[in-house]
Amino acid sequence: MLEVRNLHATVAGKEVLRGIDLTVRAGEVHAIMGPNGSGKSTFASVLAGSPRYEVTAGEVTFLGEDLLGKSVEERAREGLFLGFQYPVEIPGVSMANFMKAAVAERRKHLGEEPLTSAEFLRMMREKAAIVELDSKLVSRSVNEGFSGGEKKKNEIFQMAMLSPKLAVLDETDSGLDIDALRIVATGVEKLRRPDNATVLITHYQRLLDYIVPDFVHVLYKGRIIYSGDKELAVKLEHEGYDWLINEHQ
Repeated sequence: MLEVRNLHATVAGKEVLRGIDLTVRAGEVHAIMGPNGSGKSTFASVLAGSPRYEVTAGEVTFLGEDLLGKSVEERAREGLFLGFQYPVEIPGVSMANFMKAAVAERRKHLGEEPLTSAEFLRMMREKAAIVELDSKLVSRSVNEGFSGGEKKKNEIFQMAMLSPKLAVLDETDSGLDIDALRIVATGVEKLRRPDNATVLITHYQRLLDYIVPDFVHVLYKGRIIYSGDKELAVKLEHEGYDWLINEHQ
């Protein structure tokens, strides 16, 4: 599904990614961990097509096609979803209208018929229930006045509505209390299918108590320096990163 080879990227002239290699297959969940400043969020932003970053080397294919040559909009239409670490507010744009436009674009790209108003409303109710999103929030502007937990729930609600092939979730667990973490993580797990994949970027093993990854990767100084299974995340939680970093100085 996703093939990343020798990916290098800079921001403001500073190299942040220094040769990332990663293969993500359909049905898999990959967790990317690492110290602050390792390039985790940069990697997510580069995959999504943020113009802040310049790819200087390497290649990325998504569903067998070159990803780097596509616009942000094209990547989204083809099924790449980015869950933000800090979801933005969009005053004046209701959640319902925002999602209606996004779902319509996705369905049009896939050659599917538009949903009727009744079908769309039913779909919204079903997907909102997955993350226990208050129905009142759906009629408000996107994320405006939402708490941190509500914003993260809203991200997963949007993911459920769009049914992406690949979801890249950038520190979805950041700032969540125990109950919100459980709801958000359970929502992600419920959306897992044999034909989609998820890349979780996180600092904490606690998220992986709810979402069991197939692979855990450690990103350090712009490279993946070590990979393992869920037990690697448990070890990192107890021992930190020093034992790995010392081997790669």
